[in-house]
Amino acid sequence: MHIILYFFLILYLKAYKMNLIASFIKTRRKQVKLTQEELAIRAGVALTVVRKIEQGKENLSLSKLNQVLKMFGHVLAPVKDNEK
Repeated sequence: MHIILYFFLILYLKAYKMNLIASFIKTRRKQVKLTQEELAIRAGVALTVVRKIEQGKENLSLSKLNQVLKMFGHVLAPVKDNEK
């Protein structure tokens, strides 16, 4: 029972984080008055990548996501866990 709850908690947290990223990118894109297509061209990614990001899809490559995030001065990277 606990394993199942843990599994669903992990899925929820992943979706929540992707929704934060999706919301950030969509909001920033609109603030600078770019269409999805314009953002894709400027970031050097396919239009479908921008659409998937803004929909909160989880099956994206980190490099493509970072190409879009770099347009707004941000990147995602793994965080080293020093606690052992």
